Amino acid sequence: MDLDLTNKNAIVCGSTQGLGFASAIELALLGANVTLVARNEERLQTAITKLDKTKQQKHDYIVADFQYPEEVKRAIEKYVANRTVHILVNNTGGPKAGVALSASTEEFQQAFNSHLICNHILVQAVVPGMKTLGYGRIINIISTSVKQPIPGLGVSNTIRGAVASWSKSLAFELGPFGITVNNVLPGYTKTRRYHDIIQNKAEIANTSTDKIEKDIVSDIPLRRIGNAEEFGAVIAFLCSPAAGYISGINLPVDGGRLSSL
Repeated sequence: MDLDLTNKNAIVCGSTQGLGFASAIELALLGANVTLVARNEERLQTAITKLDKTKQQKHDYIVADFQYPEEVKRAIEKYVANRTVHILVNNTGGPKAGVALSASTEEFQQAFNSHLICNHILVQAVVPGMKTLGYGRIINIISTSVKQPIPGLGVSNTIRGAVASWSKSLAFELGPFGITVNNVLPGYTKTRRYHDIIQNKAEIANTSTDKIEKDIVSDIPLRRIGNAEEFGAVIAFLCSPAAGYISGINLPVDGGRLSSL
């Protein structure tokens, strides 16, 4: 199986922690040169030191805040002026929890900008180079909510669904150029975001986080919460040459929790 990403350049967004960081680690282990993207430069500097360099990989980072699409646009255009990108992993922290009806229009607009608009800016910047190479991997880290909305995450459910449809459209458009586009849908995974969700559920239900977690685990066929490393391995596989005939899918990594196909 060809999993070699030596000499491939990968951009991974939201990559100083959680699923983005786990994905960056796995891509580097397969030989990719990884560019981390996040808004906190200090955390970027720390994260980059933890990436594998045994294959002489060259890692760097971009400081950009996805709350400001124009800032992202300037940063990525400057970046691609000097190099070609083979892999793009779109990933942004989810909107705050809450029911859809109570969310302000500003919350929806901000989430739309941070997720779909910024993703689109990045894709438009890297695709010309991918077309020239005849090789490209675009991965969007979204949520299982695109298949089955999650109660209490109204804004997130809405925006994630829009990103999934956008991604499917791109898969049709970019396939003829050897570029695959896929969505990976994390279920409950041990990250800071997971702990925030557990805390929010506990406060709403006026119960303990232990009780909430026990209830969640009981709904997962594998009877455990996932590890970020497991998720990162899925991302790395989809970015590899071995996954060249997989495109346009929504792939849950959730321990079998989704009841839909």
